[in-house]
Amino acid sequence: MTTDLNLTPAAAASLAKWHDMIARGDLSDLASIVHPDATFRSPVAFKPYRSAQAVILALSTVITVFEDFEYHRQAATPDGQNVVLEFAARVGDKGVKGIDFVRFDDDGLIVDFEVMMRPMNGVQALAAEMGQRLGGLIPAFKD
Repeated sequence: MTTDLNLTPAAAASLAKWHDMIARGDLSDLASIVHPDATFRSPVAFKPYRSAQAVILALSTVITVFEDFEYHRQAATPDGQNVVLEFAARVGDKGVKGIDFVRFDDDGLIVDFEVMMRPMNGVQALAAEMGQRLGGLIPAFKD
């Protein structure tokens, strides 16, 4: 996916790195673009998860749950530090559509990653699978 948006150079570099990691299916370098105090906002939890460790754990797990994951469209805010990434994927036999809202700081590090998804049965399938894989690990990072 092209990253020729009106992003700050640091945010553009991190977004390009993100897209590369997604294309390879390998998020092992994710820590290099996530701020230590980053926040993850899940489509299945009301309260956000705080810390780079929470963001990395959630995203590294969800990428193994999604099948046929692909970004379709992206847009940036005028300040050049926020992107919206539209995606489609499958969770088992359920198709899902979603949007990732990603905010970067001045250094291009992800400070906020929010996910919205539909339809409900796909979100429920994702919640069940994530719960099975993460068990009691992720709740420790909630506010």
